[in-house]
Amino acid sequence: MVLKNFIKKNYLSISIVITIFCLDRISKLYIIYLDKINLQSEIYISKFLNIYLIWNEGIAFGIFSFSENYMYNLLTFLILLVILVLTFYSSRESGFKKYLLLIVLGGALGNFFDRLIYKAVPDFIDFHIGDFHWFIFNVADIFISLGVFFMILLEIIGKKKSNQNV
Repeated sequence: MVLKNFIKKNYLSISIVITIFCLDRISKLYIIYLDKINLQSEIYISKFLNIYLIWNEGIAFGIFSFSENYMYNLLTFLILLVILVLTFYSSRESGFKKYLLLIVLGGALGNFFDRLIYKAVPDFIDFHIGDFHWFIFNVADIFISLGVFFMILLEIIGKKKSNQNV
């Protein structure tokens, strides 16, 4: 009964997180499948975009990659704590900020799942201009980045409005 009421009350929030998680999972599974059947990791899409599968053991864009197991486990535990904090704050927020937190949460869960299953996160979107390649990323990273970007923008706009009212 309690679970049923919780789901009914939070249906939209749960749907957003699950949708982002599923989009991320489907994209990663498809790229891993393509990598296996093609016996290669690089797929040319356009002069600005390639699909190139790498296994990221660090956090955002390969930062803090560790070969030591205890450091990897510590990092994974810290990511779990961030997920719990995101869950808590998204349940207490309302409006646009709540949905931005849910977007970040959906992406974070996608990457966390991979850390538990594969011990690394599959990244595959290789955006580049000429020989300059941005960090290789995945669908979860896109949602995390968009959520964080718009939360920062929301804070800046909110500060600007509050300064004008003073």
